[in-house]
Amino acid sequence: MSEAAEPTVSKKSLRDNPLVWPLAGLALVIAFNLVTGPEFFSVSVRDGHLYGNLVDIFSQGARVMLLALGMTLVIATGGVDLSVGAVMAIGGALCATLVTNMGYGLYAALPITLLVVGALGFFNGAMVVVGKIQPIIATLILMVAGRGVALLITDSDVVKIQNEAFLYLGKGYILGVPFSLWLVAAVFVVMAILIRKTALGLLIEAVGDNEHASRFSGIEAGRLKLIVYAVCGVLAGMAGVLDAASVSAADPMRVGELKELDAIFAVVIGGTALTGGRFLLFGSILGAILLQALTLTLYNAGVPAAVAPVPKAIVIVGVCLLQSDRFRKQISNIIKIGGKAS
Repeated sequence: MSEAAEPTVSKKSLRDNPLVWPLAGLALVIAFNLVTGPEFFSVSVRDGHLYGNLVDIFSQGARVMLLALGMTLVIATGGVDLSVGAVMAIGGALCATLVTNMGYGLYAALPITLLVVGALGFFNGAMVVVGKIQPIIATLILMVAGRGVALLITDSDVVKIQNEAFLYLGKGYILGVPFSLWLVAAVFVVMAILIRKTALGLLIEAVGDNEHASRFSGIEAGRLKLIVYAVCGVLAGMAGVLDAASVSAADPMRVGELKELDAIFAVVIGGTALTGGRFLLFGSILGAILLQALTLTLYNAGVPAAVAPVPKAIVIVGVCLLQSDRFRKQISNIIKIGGKAS
């Protein structure tokens, strides 16, 4: 009897694993490219560096991965940060201006930039915690004003970057792998260790599940939220610096445009609950990879950039629906009714 029940249990546990659906989405993208253009997977080595679509997926997706890691913590506490795209623009603009126009070295400009964007994230957190403003409204303020701040920093101009150390952040390689990937890996490992080896992960989940109850447990929810919003700001600014370095210029009107939506999509696709509580850092990384793989696949298939968001949105909605227990049960019931009718 127990042997017969085992397959059912294993199937249910597999189906309920939040990582199954982003992996399934990636599998579909891979299958599509295998059929339509196997050359999509070709990787070449030139001058000791790896090149190809697969490398581009990870290197170009590094910025969204950083945004998604920060957004994961914010959403897990029951919040959301709509300003990450604008903070990206500020980070790229400030670092480029300090290095190119003001003569700062990268090792001075980068810490200053990260302090500023961290303070902007802290400001968002203060609006939520101290101002008691809903996160979506509190962060919308900086989302609207942030790009204007970036334009003020650059004097409404595109700042061209020629500093070799700066450009290395977006174009450099270590052991043949883009530097941006090593940076994302380092950030992920540090965050994973802090969350798994300390009480931080449990505290974040407790605040996200029930903030009121967590306060009675002695958890300082306000301080925790200030920290996660500040971390989100730092990672968004870092993503902006990478973006500017990768194209040798900081363009306040282009950097971070609609990236807040990509970050939220990556987090949700990766299995983090929008209501707060349960969160998966690795799932957010998978979600970012899926988004970038899907985007590159659409471009390679000849889909215009203006139209590409439509099929991308359809896939995202499909993955999110499949993650819903209620939706899967309804589909299962429809299939059962159809089977009985036939």
